[in-house]
Amino acid sequence: MSEPFVPFSASHLLMLLTLVVLSILLYAFRFPLRTRPKLKRFLRYALAALLAVSQAVLDAWNIAEGAWSAAYTLPLELCSITLLLSVVMLLTRSRVLYGILFFAGIGGALQALVTPNLAFGYPHIRFFQFFVAHMLIILASLYMTWIENYRPTWRSVGLAMIFLNAAAVVVGTLDYLLGANYMFLMHKPSTPSLLDYLGPHPFYLLVEEGIALLIFVLMHLACFVLPEKRAKMGKSRGQSAM
Repeated sequence: MSEPFVPFSASHLLMLLTLVVLSILLYAFRFPLRTRPKLKRFLRYALAALLAVSQAVLDAWNIAEGAWSAAYTLPLELCSITLLLSVVMLLTRSRVLYGILFFAGIGGALQALVTPNLAFGYPHIRFFQFFVAHMLIILASLYMTWIENYRPTWRSVGLAMIFLNAAAVVVGTLDYLLGANYMFLMHKPSTPSLLDYLGPHPFYLLVEEGIALLIFVLMHLACFVLPEKRAKMGKSRGQSAM
């Protein structure tokens, strides 16, 4: 029997540490992986397979437990959508999907990992499925960045925002028809989350828009724009010193 999930418990922190370690390892071995096409292809397909398996495990568990419901268990949460799109991105190496998922996928999955909407604690299968799935969403985009050497653009930030709004329209319509609350468009989750600080419904949805745009801009600046400017400045200084 597993205990209820407790935010920032030892098991929660261990999962977050696991993501940090895996990300560091992926970054540390980026150059050897880039020069080995077969190994690079194997890792890309392995990530896609693990993402698909993680979703299949969730669906199988819901069916086995008699918990499957169109109002609760369809893959219509933002992280479920980005998970499935990450599989497509990895298999097709789509630059358009990468640009969207680097922001929407990493941003959404990271928020979910820090403040999980999860009832089951360690060592329940849902505990592991939840953390593995969300970690893989992040690692998929990091793989495309560090190993495939993809880079998002400012246009990608705009596409990510368009994607979020288009998804909200489609999912919101289904929420209304199904009496559901996918993407928390109808009300806040029952567990503590960042939404608790963003005001009442529906105003927190507008605040989320602004926060998402701010996060995406900061991600692009911190991860790409500023490091590339520093690299160019360092190169120009080195050339002028010769």
